[in-house]
Formats: sequence, structure tokens, C-alpha cells
Amino acid sequence: MSTESDILLVKKQELDLVLAEFDETVAFALGGAIRGRALAEELSLVVDIRTWDRQMFFAATAGTSSDNADWVRRKINTVRRFHRASYRMVLERGEVVFSPMSGADPVDFVIAGGGFPIRVKGAGIIGCLTISGLPGRIDHSVAVDAFCDHLGLDRATYTLPAE
Repeated sequence: MSTESDILLVKKQELDLVLAEFDETVAFALGGAIRGRALAEELSLVVDIRTWDRQMFFAATAGTSSDNADWVRRKINTVRRFHRASYRMVLERGEVVFSPMSGADPVDFVIAGGGFPIRVKGAGIIGCLTISGLPGRIDHSVAVDAFCDHLGLDRATYTLPAE
């Protein structure tokens, strides 16, 4: 699959993976499912789920460090500012540092996969589900899989092909 096809699929993910509602119960269900998968598959990752004004779920599995939490912070800032999955930024721009002219200081923003916007029907993007610890494409896929499972959608329809 080409980069253009990947971008189109990520845009489809962003538009289709919309929650009817979002609250602490939904955050815990999504986060718990990701943590459960990480434990079952022995994945080293951090998961953070939040609205723009507060963190609603956080978990870290063995093999992660404070660096992962900082990557999460920077990915969240990128999703919040650009209103798109951080992996779409990778596909559109490459995994590069933001230029000084962008106003997105690399200390606070990063172009790396794993941040996915939480979109609620009728409200728009209200927060972010973010994964850090795996390669960016896989961080992104773990987030997408969690949304698919939560929404009862077929993962295969939304899965990026292996590179």
C-alpha cells in the first residue's frame, strides 16, 4: 500500500471511529482493554486517555520509562493542535522535527505515531487516546484496534497493512 493509501485509511479511521459518548466509564473500558492486550501480548507501552482538560486513564506496563510518558505528552500536544492522528502527521510530513517557523517547539510537540483523537458524535474532537512504547505505526494500530473493539467494528476494515 502507498503512503497516499495509508493517509486515506487514517482519515477514514479518524472520521469513522467516533464515540456516541465519552466519560470515565468509556475511558476505563478503552484503557483497560489496551492494558489487557499489552499484558497478554507482553507489549511494553504506556496508555494515556484524556479530555483536553484532564487525564482520565493512565497505565504503564513493564519495560516502559518516564521517557514514554514524555512522548505521550508531546503526541497529545500534536493531536490537540493539528486535530488529526499523530501518525497521519508522520505519513504527511515524515518523522521529522517541527521547523522553528511552525511555532511547534520540539520540546512540546512531536511527529510520531500513537496519538489518536477522541471524537464524540455532535461534539467533535474532545481529547486524545495516546500510546507510546512501540514503533509509531504499531502504537497507532493499538489505539485504532481499541476503538474498533469498543465500537463493535471489524478491525480488518481499519487496519493499516504491515510495512
